[in-house]
Formats: sequence, C-alpha cells, structure tokens
Amino acid sequence: MLKKFLPILQWLPGYKKEYISGDISAGITVGIMLVPQGMAYAMIAGLPPVFGLYAALIPQIIYAITGTSRQLAVGPVAMDSLLVASGLGALALSGIEEYIAMAIFLALFMGSIQFLLGILRMGFLVNFLSKPVISGFTSAAAIIIGLSQLKHLLGTEIERSNQVHLLLRNAVQTIDQVNFYTLGIGITTILLLKGMKRYLKKIPGALIVVILGITVVYFLDLNSSGVQIVEDVPGGLPGFKIPAIDFARITELFPIAITLALIAFMEAISVAKAVEAKQKEYEVDANQELIALGASNIVGSLFQSYPTTGGFSRTAVNDLSGAKTGVAALISAIIVGLTLLFLTPVFYYLPNAVLAAIIMVAVFGLIEIRYPIRLYKNRKDEFVLLIVTFIITLTIGIKEGILLGVLISLLLLLYRTSNPHVAVLGKIRGTTYFRNVDRFADDVEIADGILTLRFDSQLYFGNKDYFKKTLMRLAEEKGEGLRAIIIKAEPINYIDSSAVFMLENLIEEFNQQNIKILFSNVIGPTRDIIYKSGLLEKIGKENFFVNTIEAYEYVIDEAPKTEFQRRISLQTKKDEQVT
Repeated sequence: MLKKFLPILQWLPGYKKEYISGDISAGITVGIMLVPQGMAYAMIAGLPPVFGLYAALIPQIIYAITGTSRQLAVGPVAMDSLLVASGLGALALSGIEEYIAMAIFLALFMGSIQFLLGILRMGFLVNFLSKPVISGFTSAAAIIIGLSQLKHLLGTEIERSNQVHLLLRNAVQTIDQVNFYTLGIGITTILLLKGMKRYLKKIPGALIVVILGITVVYFLDLNSSGVQIVEDVPGGLPGFKIPAIDFARITELFPIAITLALIAFMEAISVAKAVEAKQKEYEVDANQELIALGASNIVGSLFQSYPTTGGFSRTAVNDLSGAKTGVAALISAIIVGLTLLFLTPVFYYLPNAVLAAIIMVAVFGLIEIRYPIRLYKNRKDEFVLLIVTFIITLTIGIKEGILLGVLISLLLLLYRTSNPHVAVLGKIRGTTYFRNVDRFADDVEIADGILTLRFDSQLYFGNKDYFKKTLMRLAEEKGEGLRAIIIKAEPINYIDSSAVFMLENLIEEFNQQNIKILFSNVIGPTRDIIYKSGLLEKIGKENFFVNTIEAYEYVIDEAPKTEFQRRISLQTKKDEQVT
C-alpha cells in the first residue's frame, strides 16, 4: 500500500547505473530552464519574480516522490499563472502583501481539492474537458498571456485586463509612452529565441537571452534610460510558513481553486500520457497523479509556492534530454536551490522585456491553427464549440471561458444522447446480416409485417420519449400489416427506471394491437436490469433472442427456440438464473 502512494519506493530500489547520465543531463537542463521561466511565469501571475523560483523548488521534489510519471516536470506554468492573475485580479485586495498571501493560499486550496479528488478516485472528471474546449481555451488564453506582456515589451504602464479588447485598447492609449530601448531588447530577444529554437535546438535559449540581456543593460547602463529591470531578487531558500487568509475570502477563492485544480490536472495528465506512450517501464495512474499534484501544491504552499503543475515544454525537454526517473527532478530542484542561495544578485539587471519575450515565445506556440481547420472541414458542431469557447475566453474572461466551454460541451452531449441515431434494419440478401436500409438500400430485403431497428444509445429519462415517438412513427409508417417489432438492443447498455416504465406502457400498447415486441442481442448488464426491474415478465421470456436472425426467422416461420438459445438469450448473473 505504501508503494502505491509513494511510487519512488517502486523505482528507486531498481535504479540502474545507465540511468545516471540521462537523469543528470536532463536535471541540469530543466533546472537551468526553470530559473528564467519561473521568474517569467511569476510575473504573469502578478507576483515578484522570486516566487517563480519558490514554485520551482519544493513541488517538483514532492512530485518526484509521489508521482507515477518519471519524466513529468512540475513547476510554475503559463496557463496556471494566468488563471491566478485573472482570478485574484477580480478580487478587491488591499495590496501586494495580501495578493501574495492569497496566491500562496490558492496553491494550498487547489492542492487540497486535487488530493481529495485523487483519494476519491475522481480522475475521470478530466474527461469532461473535451479537446475542442481545451483547444479554444488554450489558444485564447495564450493570446491573453502574450498580450498581457505588452507592458513589459513596450516599457509602458498598460492597465491589466483579462479581456482582449480592453487590453488592446489600454495598450493603444499608452503607445506614445513607448521606451524604444525596451522595445528593441524585447524584439531582439524574440528573434533570438525563435532562431535558436529553429536552428540551435540543443542550446538553452532562455538562459542565453537572460545572460545577454543582463550584460547589455549592465554595460550600457540602459536602466538609467528607462529600461525596467528585475532589481533585487531575495536570496535564500523559502522558509516554512502556514498560509493564512481571512476565512471570509475562502468562498471567493473556491471557483478559482476548482478551475485551477482541474485545468492543472488536465495539463499534467495529458503531457504525462503523451510521454508514457514512449516508455515501457511504467504506467501513469490518473488518480495517483491527482494525489501527487495535490501533495506537491499543498507542501509547496507551506514553502511560499503559488499553484504549479506539469509543464508541456519542460517535460518534453526532460524526456529528450534522457530523463529516466524522478532523480532528474531532484537534480533540477538542486539547481533552483543553488540559484536561490548564491545567484539571485546576478539577476538584478535582468530586463523585464527579456522575461516578457520568453513568455510570448512560449505561449504563442500554444495557439492551434490546424486543429480548428480540421474541425471546420469535418465536424462543424465541434468547431462551433471551439470558437465559442475561444471567443468567451478572449472577451469575457479566463474562468468563464473554460467553465462555459465545459457547460456547452455537456449540453451538446445531452442533446446527442437525447436524440440518438436510430437505424431501420433490413436483412442483406443471402446472409444472416442486418444493416441500415439507408446505407444498403440495394442489398437488403425487408419482410412485410416486420419492423427491425437498432437504437444506438442507452435508454434513460433524457431520451425515453424520443425512443417512444420514433418507434410509434416507424410503426405507423409500416402500416396495418405490422405484426412484430424486433429491437436489436446491443447498443443499449443501460435502462433507467423512467425508461423501464415507458417500455412497460409501450409493450402494453402494442400488445393491444396484436403487435409483438422482440429483443435480440441484449447484452448482459441490460439483461440484469430487465430481470431485476420485472420488465422480463412484461416482454415475455419467449421474446428474447441471441441474435437478430433468430428473432427474424421466429416471426416468419414461427421456428421454436432450442433450449440452448433460450438459456443464452435470458442468461443473467450466475446467482440469478432465469428459469
């Protein structure tokens, strides 16, 4: 049991010598990446840069101990940082101290939610974040993240907003205040990052531009010309401190915390699964991942970390650099710790424009173009869902975008399940196969007096009336000679009590018209429901068949069922034999 909650106990005893070089190489590379990235992402969250280093320290140590992915790099990420900024920015806070306290408490809050969901084995909840919603939300959030850095790229005081039209308006209003030294540094940094990403992939671009930025500002004294710099970065490791806020604020933080908990888990599990596909040594456990991410945020918050999760870019680098186990994450943490202890004075002259450029290059890579085009060509309904999520996120807000996107996708799901596909079936000539008459019109034979259909969904309160209306309409179209309806029930994997009641009334109505209702291909769980609900007696044991051809021949030739056919068609759980 202990190994289940502490996966490090599974892989550490079997650690191999050949893993060492890859883990060290990956750990150093990701650790170096984390320093400038962490500081940049803290700026997105509206926090002093040093809090990005705090968030890059303890959480990844805890994840290395408790996580099931051996390559996932946990720390501050752009998306969560923006959610922190958008959530806390909407609250009336007294100043930076209260803002910092709320951000740290938010890590504790969201971590507790994730931990609880993991204990309750609720990892499946992330499935409600559909790909179109994620794509629309991510692309819009990336645009907002990027544009939120315009103030640092232009060197102006642009009022913060999570609505793109207000952000652009605020930027235009300050265009006459642009500091061209700052703009030059920012554009040059973007070009260098893009160039190195394309032509010099193995070089840590973020670190190079940070060093160049510090050097240029220091020797040219550009900070006296209005170039904004990071200035003092507090040194030393973060101290232990229990996050504390006004109790009345917890209700305000709850929607932000639950949104962060799910989005952060979605980010982490998606990249962890992508990396797992290339590995053979382990499997990612979604519920344990919730526990691990929750523990990382809970313990991290006790050491002044704001919300963290698994990062896309750092995990990819970790994997490509040869990471085999969580030892790589521990080495990354050591790099960050050494930076906090000895190197924070080096960052005094780091231009904010360089950090802004790092953020812009990172997040604009999240904007998807090909996927929406593919949806537009093939799935118009999902394309609309993506665009609606995208527009809501851009114009109304980050939280509203993801929550309304999920709500709309659930409404679409409800609509589809309440109006499922119904196929009228015909027998393919010369075979025992039954297929949709609309697809095989020239190949099927349709017997007079028999209506054969397939209902492609579970039967529940949301679609029972649709089922009844459709069946009545098809029966009416068949005419007065109708004597039997065969329902190929294989797709019906569940029948709720409302649908059972509907079927009882429907069977009674058809019986009064001397029309039999027969069921074929009924799967085991559905047979159990039919038996337990008493519906079996209403339908009649003789009206159940193993497959559609047997029901079809029974109606045409009145061919009796064999004992074996009778037993198989009515088989329920072993302790509930139907006799």
